[in-house]
Amino acid sequence: MTYPVAYQLYSSRNFPPLEAQLPELRAMGYDAIEPWLPAYEADPAAFRRALDEAGLKCFGFHMPLDGLARAPDRFVEVAQTLGAQVLIPPFVPEEERQDSAGYWAGIGETLARGAEAAGRHGLTVAWHNHDFEYRALPDGTRPIDHILGADPAVKFEIDCGWIVRGGADPAAELARYADQIVAIQLKDTAGPEGRDTEDGWRATGDGVIDWAALAPLMEKTQATHIVAEHDNPADWRAFASRSLHHMRQIGLAGS
Repeated sequence: MTYPVAYQLYSSRNFPPLEAQLPELRAMGYDAIEPWLPAYEADPAAFRRALDEAGLKCFGFHMPLDGLARAPDRFVEVAQTLGAQVLIPPFVPEEERQDSAGYWAGIGETLARGAEAAGRHGLTVAWHNHDFEYRALPDGTRPIDHILGADPAVKFEIDCGWIVRGGADPAAELARYADQIVAIQLKDTAGPEGRDTEDGWRATGDGVIDWAALAPLMEKTQATHIVAEHDNPADWRAFASRSLHHMRQIGLAGS
């Protein structure tokens, strides 16, 4: 099964100007951009025009969890301007995290309220994971299960690289949350012995994750697209082209 492929623009934050990259990404074969705040913040309409001129779409975008809680209408308007379907809060700052099931269930409830607000406009809210959601709490439960267990309306952009970094198995998580997964980040990571360059991240296919083995499980999810991301590439073009090439090699992306 092939998917439309988005490029997470956070990967290129150290290589401005970002808008100059858009035509190159389209020429490589990317279908969409997944932006993060602040890439679209100053002028969402201007960012949309740049996407349109490059021939790229926006399936979803990263946004602050606090923005979903306190200003959902603002980010619904951003989604409508960008033509995006999915609003994606991606993070809880370390200083705010608590080691209790109740705290993480509260995060899920915040997402559920945001999903209700977005749903009135035909939009979806999805959580994006890092590694900390997979570290067991004192009672033995995991934050991710409290976050995604609050309400089935809360969807999931699963980041496989961070799952590996968190000590969990992407295959198990793809199966466990198949009905909630709406996007899949094919982020790859080196093993522990190779993390002295690029913060240990790798282009898709250059790390330790067996993407071909995961592909059948991806097909059983509700994912509408896949996403390339690298948190600190030395060369964004090399990362972008190599990742898309591997996705094509294993039949996840069209030519």
